[in-house]
Amino acid sequence: MADELNNAADGRRGFFITFEGGEGAGKSTLVQKVAANLQAQGHEVVTLREPGGTALGENLRAILKNQHTSEPICAQAELLMMYASRVQLVNLQIKPALARGAMVLCDRHDLSSFAYQGGGRGLPFNTINQVRQAVLGDFTPDLTILIDVPVEVGMQRVRARGERDRFELEQLAFFERVRRAYLQVGALLPYVKIIDGTLNEKEVAAAAWQEICARLKER
Repeated sequence: MADELNNAADGRRGFFITFEGGEGAGKSTLVQKVAANLQAQGHEVVTLREPGGTALGENLRAILKNQHTSEPICAQAELLMMYASRVQLVNLQIKPALARGAMVLCDRHDLSSFAYQGGGRGLPFNTINQVRQAVLGDFTPDLTILIDVPVEVGMQRVRARGERDRFELEQLAFFERVRRAYLQVGALLPYVKIIDGTLNEKEVAAAAWQEICARLKER
């Protein structure tokens, strides 16, 4: 499998992998494991997160995650801040890294907006897609790993971590809508691969690695 990965990636444009899922899905842990595997094969690996990854993005992240905001953030403003952070990250970090052949791993990306601002907040998918087309055009990940985990399981993990952010304080019904939107939209996108998040960490990592190697081999 390691030889297949090297042969598939040699001399090619970089590869953009995003990791998606609801709260407590285990995305951050998986990103670290995949990054370690790729680095062990000699690849340059760039790990990023959304919102964030640039000075502007990190400032927007602080606003979006802050549970003590001085005023409510309406769904449309939330969407626009997410895409402001996203397009800044794409133009300043992701595209340059891909151009030099790096493996780019991002904790959340475009699918999150359809899940959270669409499913969770109730904004029409068409509205989100219009914003998406305006700022990203046809730019998409090469592969998205969507870790699907039942809401109750994910929130148990979140509560065990301690203090929660503005999103994590939402009601369970919000996260049920997020999960449904993830699965609904993810099923329509050929680059999205869904992995059972109730598996243990090693099994999730193995399943994700298998998908990554298969996608690299295809191209």
